[in-house]
Amino acid sequence: MVDVTRTFTVSRARADVAAYLRDFANATEWDPGTVECTQSTPGPVAVGTEWNNTSKLYGISTELTYRLEVDEPGHIVLRGTNKTATSIDDITLSEAGPNSTEITYHANIEFNGLAKLADPLAGVAFERVGKETEEQMTAALQK
Repeated sequence: MVDVTRTFTVSRARADVAAYLRDFANATEWDPGTVECTQSTPGPVAVGTEWNNTSKLYGISTELTYRLEVDEPGHIVLRGTNKTATSIDDITLSEAGPNSTEITYHANIEFNGLAKLADPLAGVAFERVGKETEEQMTAALQK
C-alpha cells in the first residue's frame, strides 16, 4: 500500500479551490502522472460523477475510473479503480486567512493481486510524486 500526505497553503479562497479540485478533469494540470482525464458521466459535477483517467509514471501507463465520493466545502474524496489498484485522493480544505487555503492532500493506493509485489518500490516513487503534486497543484491554483 502507498500512503502519502502533503499539507500546504495556497493563495486562493477555499470555495475557488474546492470548485477546481472537485472537477477531476483538472487533474491534467495538477497531477504529474495524469496524461488525460475526461468526465464520463453526463451533467454537472456532483457526488457520483465519474472520469476516465489515464496516468503514466516512470514509464508505466494505467487507466482508472475515478468517482467523486465526497463533495463538501472542506472535504473532497475521489476514488479511482481498475483491476490492479484502488486509489483514493482525500483532500481536506480549511481557510488559512483571507483568500488563503490550507490543503491536506492524502493519497492512498492499494494494489491487488500480483501488483502488490510493487508496494515497496511504489512507496518510494510516490513519495517523490507527492512533492511534485504539491508543487503542480500550488502552481495551478495560483495562476
